[in-house]
Amino acid sequence: MTLELIDIAVRDKAPHPRLEGRTTGHVRAVLSETQDGHEQTHELAIPVWADMADGASDADIDMALMLKAARIIARLKASLGGPVA
Repeated sequence: MTLELIDIAVRDKAPHPRLEGRTTGHVRAVLSETQDGHEQTHELAIPVWADMADGASDADIDMALMLKAARIIARLKASLGGPVA
């Protein structure tokens, strides 16, 4: 079985209601799974958060959220024992 990340994007984000400098949101990740010659696509909504310095740009916040989601996906792939693609 192999899992490949084929698309990732920030779906939504908002400042945390109580923690200053923290942004929460959801990242949409599309994974392609190949098992026994059969391919299937999975679309996930991954809840993430990132602590950012004051004045961080929207692009920096988006990148931090997507990197957090990518690390979660890497841990998922490692726990399933599949090769990281």
